[in-house]
Amino acid sequence: MYKHTLHNTNFVFTDLRELMAKATPERSGDQLAGVAAATATERVAAQMCLADLPLKTFLSEALIEYESDEVTRLIMDSHDAAAFAPVASQTVGQFRDWLLDTSTTAAMLRALAPGLTPEMAAAVSKIMRLQDLIAVAAKCENRSAFRNQLGGPGVLAARLQPNHPTDDPRGILAATIDGLLAGSGDAVIGINPASESLEQIISINTMLDQLLQTYQIPTQTCVLTHVTLTLQAIEKGAPVDLVFQSIAGTQAANDSFGINLGLLKEGRDAALALKRYTTGNNVMYFETGQGSCLSANAHQGVDQQTLEARAYAVARAFDPLLVNTVVGFIGPEYLYNGKQIIRAGLEDHFCGKLLGLPMGVDVCYTNHAEADQDDMDMLLTLLGSAGVNFVMAIPGSDDIMLNYQSTSFHDIRYVRDLLGKKAAPEFEAWLLKMGIKNAQGNFQAAIEDSPFLQLLAG
Repeated sequence: MYKHTLHNTNFVFTDLRELMAKATPERSGDQLAGVAAATATERVAAQMCLADLPLKTFLSEALIEYESDEVTRLIMDSHDAAAFAPVASQTVGQFRDWLLDTSTTAAMLRALAPGLTPEMAAAVSKIMRLQDLIAVAAKCENRSAFRNQLGGPGVLAARLQPNHPTDDPRGILAATIDGLLAGSGDAVIGINPASESLEQIISINTMLDQLLQTYQIPTQTCVLTHVTLTLQAIEKGAPVDLVFQSIAGTQAANDSFGINLGLLKEGRDAALALKRYTTGNNVMYFETGQGSCLSANAHQGVDQQTLEARAYAVARAFDPLLVNTVVGFIGPEYLYNGKQIIRAGLEDHFCGKLLGLPMGVDVCYTNHAEADQDDMDMLLTLLGSAGVNFVMAIPGSDDIMLNYQSTSFHDIRYVRDLLGKKAAPEFEAWLLKMGIKNAQGNFQAAIEDSPFLQLLAG
């Protein structure tokens, strides 16, 4: 039991699960689940109580039972006590101060990551302002590599997402070329297939591989289908670069996705065996999102932001190339408006980076949310300042297959230009070689003279 007195009122939180939930900044998903603070005063009392909580409490009090949940077992069994030692004596509030201290460096944060549990990261995020989340995440440098190097200093990558409502190869290819000409696609060229047909998945993989091989494009491709279908595609000889899977923070939610840790290991092992990588062997791509456990009725009384952080423990176990929180995709039932989406996106990015992951964010919203493109411009700019590894690049920012709003090719150019960022170094060199950019690093005004377009025409 945890207690705190505020304004002569005694607030009692029965366990750590309730304390964490009540300390969470307001969001519709926790209200829907019935775990949110009833008033702003109760929320502040919970945050103050949480700030005084020793970090090591999270090593002895599990939010979800060890015996019944393999994600909890993974978190506890993989905890690195030696890495945790520098902050082991701190409270959550002291940890926040340590993270914000200018003497705390990127190298120190990188060394600390294996010693942090997701619950610790979630806890400290709950008592941080947006500027705190941005400042600390900007210090974290988490690199990954497959055919190019992602996450290095000054790099802001983009997943080129040329989805098509009927998987028409001509439509996918046209949107892909359009995105490449705008400098997008260095994180991955990733397709959400409209069909679960194995033949179609193999066909898209083959088409994208032929494009990369023909024009020697230093990036990677992925068809974002269930890991079991990807394994079948690999068995049939498909040219698979990355294995994709949506993941969540409880065993019950992952069960609803039809996955477990053993299946994810099988997928990673299969991709590694293909040896299609050249620069690094990070072969996994994971997507997450606040509210996924609640939508599967598998939240077990835990707040959605803490569950999101627990999903990052699953991702961390498989050394991924990309981890992407699709922050506003599930809908206003979980993140009601632009304010909640912005806060959640920065929280997710902060927690993922703190835990050592190569974090990206799909800066997005559904058409029935109380949000608009101005909110997304704000979140994109803040994430760029926070050192996000990658964001999405979608034709016109409107995904015509998934029916939601995200960021466009031109949004990527905007944020790179504004903040002095570039694509992955190998991809940046390819843009120059293909005449898509000129020697000064600017996009060519006369793009029709690009060797890339001439090769396409030939």
